[in-house]
Amino acid sequence: MPILPFTLAVIARNEAGVIARCLDSVPFAAEKLVVDSGSEDGTVAVAQAHGARVVHQDWLGFGPQRNFATTQCSHDWILVLDADEWLSPELAAELERELPALMSGDAAGAVLRRRTIYMGRPLRWYRPSVGEKLARFYHRGRARWTDARVHESLRLEGRAPVFDAPFEHANNPTLVHKQLKVLRYSELKCRDWLDKRKPVRMWQAPFVYLLAFLKDYVFRLAFLDGWRGFLIAQTAASYALYKRMRYYEMANNPASVAEAADALEKHHIER
Repeated sequence: MPILPFTLAVIARNEAGVIARCLDSVPFAAEKLVVDSGSEDGTVAVAQAHGARVVHQDWLGFGPQRNFATTQCSHDWILVLDADEWLSPELAAELERELPALMSGDAAGAVLRRRTIYMGRPLRWYRPSVGEKLARFYHRGRARWTDARVHESLRLEGRAPVFDAPFEHANNPTLVHKQLKVLRYSELKCRDWLDKRKPVRMWQAPFVYLLAFLKDYVFRLAFLDGWRGFLIAQTAASYALYKRMRYYEMANNPASVAEAADALEKHHIER
């Protein structure tokens, strides 16, 4: 397989169990870069053993961390994966075939499709987990990540073709992992809301839960995936509700921001 002049960039912390699979799935990248924010489980050693250059950066939030990673890449073209994601053989072959022409043109990047593995096997119907389109390949002079602490997105300045084959995502190995992520992501999102002085509207909370559940369970077809689909919709609705409850608490008790950060750090949830 020919080596192509782009960097695979991964941000990570305590991902020793999965990062090798991620790195090994892109054997044709000229460079593999891992930006580590303080792993304590051997992630750095595993990444280095699988061909990655590792750079340390204290956690800045998802958007800023990805923008920092962009500055550390040796190549202008960058492929971004999370540590729990990897290229399918079909997508690897498609990228090997199509990237040379894309990289020689004026495209800003490319959009990839993500397939989610949930509770040990892929979901078949739930729309965000079956071919979800995400901008993950880009030229750093024509794109930038938003500065959001969480739920960041890549803003492309130009055309971006869509590839057909999917990359894989092992989403939350257990419901315990999901609840820990809800705690962490909610803190990050609520801090963004605090910075923007978003109004507190707790009266919306019951409706937010109901609408979020209906959106995922009915309109995004989660109900066709059986009880796994029900759990997907319920956890998504709970996340939407909890964020608003937590933001209400932050607004009414500002000291809770630091107190919660200490608790999350103590339990190794906060980066």
